[in-house]
This record gives sequence, structure tokens and C-alpha cells, in this order.
Amino acid sequence: MGRPPTVPKKKKDGFYIEIRNKGAKTPGTIIIRDTYEAMMQAAKMYEVTKDVVILGEHRGGKRVEDAKKKAAKK
Repeated sequence: MGRPPTVPKKKKDGFYIEIRNKGAKTPGTIIIRDTYEAMMQAAKMYEVTKDVVILGEHRGGKRVEDAKKKAAKK
């Protein structure tokens, strides 16, 4: 038995949302969807009873930034 790995796991390609109980401070459950529309549908379904945080799109293990954000930085 060695030390456990310290490198964080890479995220799969897709759209991510995090859901947790209302008022909770602990990290919630992360849900992956293939399309933006499917992610928004899941967020709308859970927002009635849970706090929903949209984490955005991830590709190649990294977060994909919007073109608007990139243009604003330049």
C-alpha cells in the first residue's frame, strides 16, 4: 500500500451541474449531461427542491470558457 494519488481526476466531456440540499454548505452531487439543453432541463427539474450550481462545459478535462469571456479579457 502506497500513498493515495494526489492528482485530481480529469472530468469527462459534457455539461456539468452540481446539486445540493437547500442551505447546505457541503459539496453536492455533480451531474453530467451530454448537451446544453439536457443540462438545463435537469437544472430546472432539480431547482424546485435543491440548490443548483451550473458548472458549465468541460472538454478534454478542462473547463471551456465562452467566447465572450475570452474577448473581454483581451
